[in-house]
Amino acid sequence: MLGSVRAYASEICRPEHQALGLSMVGTMWGVGLIIGPAIGGYFAQPSEKYPSLFPSGSIFDRFPYALPCLCISAVSFLGLLLSMWLPESIHSSKCISNRTRKIDINGNNISEDKTSRALSESEQNRRPIWKNWGMIAAVSVYCIWGLHDMGYSEIFSLWAVSPNNLGGLGFTTSDVGNVLAVSGAALLVFQLFAFAPLANRFGAINIIRVGTVLTVPLFAVYPVMARLHGVSLWATLISAAVIKNLLSICIVTGSFILINNSVPIYQRGLANGISMSSMSLFKAIAPATAGILFSWSQERITASFLPGMWMVVFILDIFVVITLILTFEPILPKSLLKPFREAIDDPPKQTEKLERSSSFTFN
Repeated sequence: MLGSVRAYASEICRPEHQALGLSMVGTMWGVGLIIGPAIGGYFAQPSEKYPSLFPSGSIFDRFPYALPCLCISAVSFLGLLLSMWLPESIHSSKCISNRTRKIDINGNNISEDKTSRALSESEQNRRPIWKNWGMIAAVSVYCIWGLHDMGYSEIFSLWAVSPNNLGGLGFTTSDVGNVLAVSGAALLVFQLFAFAPLANRFGAINIIRVGTVLTVPLFAVYPVMARLHGVSLWATLISAAVIKNLLSICIVTGSFILINNSVPIYQRGLANGISMSSMSLFKAIAPATAGILFSWSQERITASFLPGMWMVVFILDIFVVITLILTFEPILPKSLLKPFREAIDDPPKQTEKLERSSSFTFN
């Protein structure tokens, strides 16, 4: 579903609003990540939390997790109803060839097709999606960064609750939750108001490059935090967590823009599906690998070379550098800064073309 939503958001927005549309998807996803756990936390085991509303022996007492499940089903049903009022983001229309007539010096008519050059270019680019190098490169940037980001998320919680003698912060799970909540709130505000202007001003590729470059020195702060205490620790940790999340969302959303720009409009759903499937593979690898890496780092807390968390930071930074390298030519084409030049006609039918639905296009 998320891949389809990203494709839809890019299809209904003009090129100058692509960044806004995709950042809105991320913002609403973040809102869902706040509301969803709250539904589970407040509505699970209701007979114990709200005995006056759900007395002992009731169906919700016998099935203590039925209420949050029903709420989730109701939200999904609401989404189904709302989707019935959404118009298709693209539709087919007859393509009228734009031809002009010229007369040579002998009075003969000469027909010139103004779109012949565009047609020849589209025919060259009309190849199977797995042969589209631009899409492969953009998906690679997304997946390598996703591997790094999932590893960071896994290690951050483990490191925060680890005791100080092992290089951790000695936090409780509630402390970790407070840090994540603050950084998540900052992330929503940034996506809603700041990302789109920055992406339109500097371009998706530059946004990704700056994000990766700033992430490398930012990680060097984490091992030092174990020496801090009190207000200085909390201020430094929250600042680092907020900045890390902001840089991460810049890179992820920038990758979405590049993926959508790498294919024509009728292939965006497929391209986003491929990116989500590829990311799922990396998300399966990252948590287990990160856990092993963190355990190994705690065994070498007294090592002379990159002890403890310094080794974790070093390895995570390797993936950051790889992501940065992937953003340069000839790996990542600069042409992805602009949307794919649409074909004059839709490949399945030579007399039709795909257009954005005018009723749902930002003007």
